Amino acid sequence: MMNAPLTSLLDLAPVIPVVTLEDVRHAAPLARALLAGGVEVIELTLRTPAALACLRAIADEVPEIVLGAGTVLDAEQADAAVAAGAGFVVTPGVTPALLRHLPGLGVPALPGAATVSEALTLLEAGISELKFFPAGPAGGPAYLSALAGPLPQVRFCPTGGISAGNAADYLALPNVGCVGGSWLTPRDALAAQDWARVTELARATLDLR
Repeated sequence: MMNAPLTSLLDLAPVIPVVTLEDVRHAAPLARALLAGGVEVIELTLRTPAALACLRAIADEVPEIVLGAGTVLDAEQADAAVAAGAGFVVTPGVTPALLRHLPGLGVPALPGAATVSEALTLLEAGISELKFFPAGPAGGPAYLSALAGPLPQVRFCPTGGISAGNAADYLALPNVGCVGGSWLTPRDALAAQDWARVTELARATLDLR
């Protein structure tokens, strides 16, 4: 239902870049830099006033990248993100109203969970691919490893506290398909428009799986 028509979001790349942009002029060049590094997906968070414009710019100018919207908090944001060109949405958690709204978006959704009860609620709704957030503070790889026992049918994309140094620890788990990370697009690289550095960081993630 919500995980079609795309191939599983969790199988697109070992690391989904989680990006926050404040300048729409950076949007398309950043997406092209990630593609040049072999990363064909981007999650653009709705944390800045420029976020929707950045989504539109990437959708219009770099249509070959799989474009998602992150930090989606409610139905209105979800609708606005899809209207701006998002091909999937990611939520840090879910409310009953948001959970009811997601199936009607027409794009895949990756809802967030941080507890067993939240994971069970989403599984009961037919959703077995989840964001695990905030991964580090919520228990990290040890917590996710423990969940694989009672919930082997659930796969996760942990996000929050993931770095180049610990990503492999998460990716080694059988119930982790990918991780979300912001280290591919550091603030200083964006400010300097150092797209070659972004490409290099993206390329370095391809061997993590």
